[in-house]
Amino acid sequence: MAYALNGLAKNNSNRDEWTPDTSAGASDEEDYDTLQIESDTLVAGSKGGGIEKDITGSKPTQSRTPQPFSSNSVSPHSEKPSRRKSIQVILEKTDKKGRYTLTADDPEIREILRHNIERKSSKADGKKSRTRFRDLVFTRQFTTFDRQNPLSSQSPFHGFFTLFWLAIALLLLRVAAQNWKLQGSIFGEAQILHMMVDRDLFVMGLTDGAMTLATAFGFILQKLIAKGYLSWNRSGWIIQSLWESFFICAAIGWTFYREWPWTHTVFIVLHAWVFLMKQHSHSFYNGYLSQVYRRRKLLELKSKQLEEMDTMESPASAIASQSFFSATALDQSNSNDLSQRRRSVGSKTSTNFQKEESEIASMAAAIKSGEPLNSDQALTFTRVIKLEISSLDDELKGKCTHSNNQYPNNLTLANFADWTCLPTLVYELEYPRQERINWWYVAEKGGATLGVIWVMIIISQAYIYPVVAETIRMKEIGMPLQQRWNDFPWVVSDMLFPLLLEQLLAWYVIWECLLNVLAEVTRFADRGFYGDWWNSVSWDQYARDWNRPVHNFLLRHVYHSSISAFHLSKISATFITFLLSAVVHEVLMFCLFKKVRGYLFAMQLSQIPLAALSRTKLLKGRDTLGNLIFWIGLFVGPSLITSLYLIV
Repeated sequence: MAYALNGLAKNNSNRDEWTPDTSAGASDEEDYDTLQIESDTLVAGSKGGGIEKDITGSKPTQSRTPQPFSSNSVSPHSEKPSRRKSIQVILEKTDKKGRYTLTADDPEIREILRHNIERKSSKADGKKSRTRFRDLVFTRQFTTFDRQNPLSSQSPFHGFFTLFWLAIALLLLRVAAQNWKLQGSIFGEAQILHMMVDRDLFVMGLTDGAMTLATAFGFILQKLIAKGYLSWNRSGWIIQSLWESFFICAAIGWTFYREWPWTHTVFIVLHAWVFLMKQHSHSFYNGYLSQVYRRRKLLELKSKQLEEMDTMESPASAIASQSFFSATALDQSNSNDLSQRRRSVGSKTSTNFQKEESEIASMAAAIKSGEPLNSDQALTFTRVIKLEISSLDDELKGKCTHSNNQYPNNLTLANFADWTCLPTLVYELEYPRQERINWWYVAEKGGATLGVIWVMIIISQAYIYPVVAETIRMKEIGMPLQQRWNDFPWVVSDMLFPLLLEQLLAWYVIWECLLNVLAEVTRFADRGFYGDWWNSVSWDQYARDWNRPVHNFLLRHVYHSSISAFHLSKISATFITFLLSAVVHEVLMFCLFKKVRGYLFAMQLSQIPLAALSRTKLLKGRDTLGNLIFWIGLFVGPSLITSLYLIV
């Protein structure tokens, strides 16, 4: 079995005996045309015979060369790694320079190359294996700064991480000394702390608890749908959408009614958006599965009716022969190509065979007619329906490893309570879990959460509160806008460093500390809450990496849903995603400043042209320049936007 390879073994490190000259002046593409090698070449590491022994034959020898073709690599837990015998391959020239033909009588190599060629061919044909909801994969991983991550302590920048916290500690000492010097107390006047705890703290806690209980509305709705009292495609999604609108409006309205300070407002509004996304993901995924479940039940009924039908040896009846499918073609189909025949068997959520145009619908019409089928047709019908039921079973199972978690068994109060506490916004039937809870780790991260919040309070009190209080005083004394506008550059400069620091600390306390606490308590193993956003070279990369839970939610329930449900193009779906994000950010600004200005809304939408600019010749490939522009925006943006809301 021969395969044409472009630049064979270009990435293969095991090429000591026949690597071409790559010294100065040599081409980047390796050229084997000048090599004098035998056509029969040995490649180590694939399936061959037994294990090679050393000269004494006492024990297996460990290979010092990589095994690029072997999928059965030595387990990291095995005590005695070994090397398989080499197998024979034939390397032949072709009529085109730089291209060779590799012939290998080895099933493993043939399977790997065949799979790779089929995958590239599938991509070229535009085929996609992604289904509507099962587009995300949860794996065991740690956050970048977590001490459990072995790469954290080995990072060459670990010392800068230590320096950052040392600088924060020295900053706190300076603020405490300044407060003691001016006011006789290391805490100063502590207006922000009093703002947080003196008024309505208990009411705020009750409000958060009420919001948590209110999310059970979606769970009850899904139970009614699963029992057949409601249909998701008809009224279920409408009821859920109306409830979500009422939920977020009620939460925001309550903050206005209580006239809460910004500390209470930020907590409740942000938590309300989190609960809203959790409700939406849980309801819309289970609603989708409810339609799949109903379709499977209908097909099981048709299969049972088919078994009870009489068959005949004569040609098919007129009604059955009207089916547009070919029995011969169906007989030749198998479970491996079922996904490629998805359009011919219909949508996974369709439950109306009268309107559906597919092979399954034609079979259902033939079965419903009651006309006898010949034995070949009955066999074909049975086979196709069973294949479709098997496909629907896989969809209902999702990523479950246990049948107890698949739909509708997942609709339990315990499952819903567990989902409410998980540090993710994308609902799945099952997630990777840790074996146990490390309570010392919970205490460590919990203490870090409280400590960082305390640091944020001190920085806000020392560097942000005086500036904000001055802008409020200017408005209260009736200073005209023109005069306030003259102070705008100074307000921006005064808030540059403290707001950047607050932004970094707020990100750290949420995505590194708080989410890790929730993950440990719930034994949630996928700690990929963020990527290395600090290395971003464009704003779309930053949007993907700095907040992975929200990004995954928008990817599944906004971007992909816009394409599948409303048949939007990728560009339109991208715009809708950014537009929704911009609206949510502006709503938060409205809750904080009690006015609509649209500054943050405009800044959020400006990420679209900026992301497009990063792909032009001006910035493409210039990572340092792109990262510099990103940090300038992150440095200046918060201070600029906040100052606009305060001054204007």
